[in-house]
Amino acid sequence: MSGVGRAAGAGGAARAGGAAEGRDPGLQPERTRLAWRRTTLTCTVTAVLAMRQALRGTGSAVEITGTAVTALVWLVFTGLAHRRIRELATVRPAGLAPRAALAATLCTVALAVFALAVII
Repeated sequence: MSGVGRAAGAGGAARAGGAAEGRDPGLQPERTRLAWRRTTLTCTVTAVLAMRQALRGTGSAVEITGTAVTALVWLVFTGLAHRRIRELATVRPAGLAPRAALAATLCTVALAVFALAVII
């Protein structure tokens, strides 16, 4: 009885291992790398539009500060994305560090707020 259970357990493990072996390990990092590139492009367009809107005004200190903050947030996000894209090019990429994930999230939210400010 216990031999049957062991055999079934071993077969289940073999099936799970077989499924893992059948999976191409390069596809997921490639999709993630492409997602980072799309997000970087979106952030670039948003930052350029926000800076354009700020510079078309009167040139007040608030507009110049808004442009500088937008450029700074865009640079930070671009640096994070570039680092992550390079890491994903390795055979076994490590997971995204929590601090980098938080920084990328904050940059994305900030750029979304800047985009909203452009629309309003």
